Amino acid sequence: MTTEASGSGDLSRTLDLLWNSAPRPSRGPKPGLTLDQIVEAAIAVADAEGLEAVTMRRVATELGRGAMSLYRYVPGKAELLDLMLDRVQRPYDPEFLGEGWRAALEALAHGTLALYRDHPWLIQVNQTRPVLGPSAIESLERVVTRLTPMGLPDPELISAIIMIDNYVIGAARGQMYQRDAERKTSMTDDEFWTAQVPYIERAMATGNYPTMAGLSEDAFGAFDHFTFGLRRILDGLQAYVDERAR
Repeated sequence: MTTEASGSGDLSRTLDLLWNSAPRPSRGPKPGLTLDQIVEAAIAVADAEGLEAVTMRRVATELGRGAMSLYRYVPGKAELLDLMLDRVQRPYDPEFLGEGWRAALEALAHGTLALYRDHPWLIQVNQTRPVLGPSAIESLERVVTRLTPMGLPDPELISAIIMIDNYVIGAARGQMYQRDAERKTSMTDDEFWTAQVPYIERAMATGNYPTMAGLSEDAFGAFDHFTFGLRRILDGLQAYVDERAR
């Protein structure tokens, strides 16, 4: 799986483009495209075919232009990727975040998981050094506002957000791997496990695995592991917040 990194292009040019502070040419032909059109076209290609399909030439083709025409608006793919990242991370509606810090973190987790589901290519991007554009800053503003009642020091408050984000990334990666396995093997998840049942049953009958054999029939059945794990994390945060308050 190809991995690319945010912030790997010309950082100054990227920030100028994100914050709309890049100098505009006063001469020359009138632009036939907008930066928004280019970013949206690149996102559409990535959503449909993966991040590796996003090239300046391919995006230009989608827009009915020559590849060189795009360089008038954006220096290259690295900078374009940062614009894509900021575009898809639109700020959550305050109503979506609910009331209280716990509801906000739970909504943030589910919203972020949905974001990765809608844009699977996000899991291919190393965002340990994110470029903070308008959408990212506004998103943080809305979430942090909901979290301040936790009463935590600022580094711990940010750490709570990072904790949730890391949990979601792990879950999103697992879901992506599962979809990828089904696509490559042409075998559904149910078919995969059903094929193993006779072998597992024989293994359990040997008596060598008494604990596993004693598990209930629904132990590996349908279960919302994501929500269960998320709520246990929130329980831990709740206990910590309560302890600090005392």
